[in-house]
Amino acid sequence: MLESMKGASLVPNGKRKPELGLLSRLYEELYKPFVGREEEAKVLVLSLVSGEHSILIGEPGTAKSALARRLASLIEARFFKYLLTKFTEPGELLGPLDIAALKEGVYRRITEGKLPTSQIAFLDEVFNASSAVLNSLLSLLQERVIYDGYGELRTNVWTIIGASNNIPSEPELEALYDRFLYRHFVKPVEPELLGRLLDSAWMVEKEGYLSSEPIATLNDIIYIYNNLLFNVKINNIKSKLIKLFLVLEEKGIHLTDRRKGKTLKAVAAHALLRGETTADIQDLIVLRYIAPRDEDDLEKVNVILFEELKTKERILFELNEIMGNLEKIEADIGRLQPFDPRLVDYYKVLKELKGKVVALSSDAEDEGVISRASEVLGKIEDLINNIMIKLNM
Repeated sequence: MLESMKGASLVPNGKRKPELGLLSRLYEELYKPFVGREEEAKVLVLSLVSGEHSILIGEPGTAKSALARRLASLIEARFFKYLLTKFTEPGELLGPLDIAALKEGVYRRITEGKLPTSQIAFLDEVFNASSAVLNSLLSLLQERVIYDGYGELRTNVWTIIGASNNIPSEPELEALYDRFLYRHFVKPVEPELLGRLLDSAWMVEKEGYLSSEPIATLNDIIYIYNNLLFNVKINNIKSKLIKLFLVLEEKGIHLTDRRKGKTLKAVAAHALLRGETTADIQDLIVLRYIAPRDEDDLEKVNVILFEELKTKERILFELNEIMGNLEKIEADIGRLQPFDPRLVDYYKVLKELKGKVVALSSDAEDEGVISRASEVLGKIEDLINNIMIKLNM
């Protein structure tokens, strides 16, 4: 059982130990076929690395299930997907009763191909679960165990990805919602990415989804969890994290003790995703996935994090994110023909990004920040010039 593997020093199949760079490759491969879904991919990878569960909240048609399925394919994990309704019976998830065993007085389910034997599960409209299913999910999310009938049903589940159109309003669902450590509010793609979305959708209709050749195994992830995650140095950010908890509480954003206690795992996972074994203040940005209960909270949390983490590291983090976006924009511009109207959209985006970089670095005194901002501004100017050439301006 996977739960028993936590704490085990597992090296898969005698192969060499997985390296940190594996996580960034996994992240990049996960979002590659999707337009504007980098943040969703990050949430799922963080969830995987930290051995926790995540929930994607947003309207249908925003690639939630496709991302989950691709993640499972990339690490050769057994995948289970199910749409929950108030009529869903436990047997639909857990498997039917073994009638032959029951005749002999043994209560047992046939679980092959069902939730207990899966390693990554995607549960759509998870808050529609009936009370019987809800009880099973609560223990599954917390302990990886299902109390069914006359005994315990231990599972292979490593992480569950939930999805919902809305956050729950019923008090009886709060416990279930709280067990998803990572919460992300999925939006339709930004207007400036609609051109890419149309091109991508056209290719999918024509050729199907980009194949997802495995780049790792779930055992690789388990090894990283057991041997790297808990060796990340986190003492230097504890005091800042505690201060953030207090600030959030003052602003009316309450985290349960369970969520607070698990935040360090998320911080460590974020550091590993950056390729680092020492957590930095910039890794506290994971609170934007942990602290908010709803979208109103998310806006407040973003403001708090920007104010509290507006340090050299925070500015560099934002500059690096902008540079990553510029590289994607550069690739898109290179594929567009002269006078394509989408070039005008990218021109406007680049002008906005230029203003943001100038604002971020306007009061900077650190040489590293100034140097990085100069690199980003130079990249923006090069892309603007490329657009102007293609538009014959």
